[in-house]
Amino acid sequence: MARQVAFLGLGVMGFPMAGHLSAAGHDVTVWNRTGAKASAWAEKHKGRAADTAKEAAKDAEFVFICVGDDPDVRAVAEPALEVMEPGAIMVDHTTASPALAQELAEAAGAKGVGFLDAPISGGQAGAENGQLTVMCGGEESHYRAAEPIMDAYAKACSLIGPAGSGQLAKCVNQICIAGIVQGLSEGLNFAQEAGLDPAKVIGAISKGAAQSWQMENRWETMVKDEFEFGFAVDWMRKDLRIALDAARENGASLPVAALVDQFYAGVQLQGGARWDTSSLIARLRKP
Repeated sequence: MARQVAFLGLGVMGFPMAGHLSAAGHDVTVWNRTGAKASAWAEKHKGRAADTAKEAAKDAEFVFICVGDDPDVRAVAEPALEVMEPGAIMVDHTTASPALAQELAEAAGAKGVGFLDAPISGGQAGAENGQLTVMCGGEESHYRAAEPIMDAYAKACSLIGPAGSGQLAKCVNQICIAGIVQGLSEGLNFAQEAGLDPAKVIGAISKGAAQSWQMENRWETMVKDEFEFGFAVDWMRKDLRIALDAARENGASLPVAALVDQFYAGVQLQGGARWDTSSLIARLRKP
């Protein structure tokens, strides 16, 4: 069933996600802080570009947000909520703080509007191929209504718990990835320093307990010092900041995540702020 949809934020994730919604037959209006990006989307896909987030959200049954950080979410969610009608649902795909998710859920509920915090995993390739994983927090009725719409770009979609739970689940995702990428970086660097053929090593160990998505998809570019293939270091540090802040509140111990966050700070100092997260190996190279 075609629905009236707004999509706010057309970065490397949002642009293709909104495209999948259009391809699924929904009536899509998009907005982006840089208007030229919204115009480019409207030229490529069936849909309209709005001049403001408020204009895009007006009359929308579902308003999707995919921007950068808490201040960016506030800047678009608050004006959108001003014009959303009771019964409409806002879905925030940004990786933002659990506290903001709870705040927006309360503000939306006061207007009779549903809210889901729904951070995503899968990277640019996942967005382009419609193969994202979505972790949601909010009320089950709102999730059930939004899930069929999100199916346009999701391979897996789960309701984790109440508002903020999606963001906390994304913290877990990033905590796990941080340790995996650091371990893979050390292993690959060790193999090269030991004079081993990385292809033969990976061919052997990737069939056992060391296997991971990162190993399968990033080992080859890592040994070549090529880091232009995914989620940027700047964004990973933002996500780890959210996880570390949440851990300080709930008492969880994150010694490895905290250490890897500082390793990423070192990558930034090397000029790698926009390198992908596999660039941790660059820190280990001999001068």
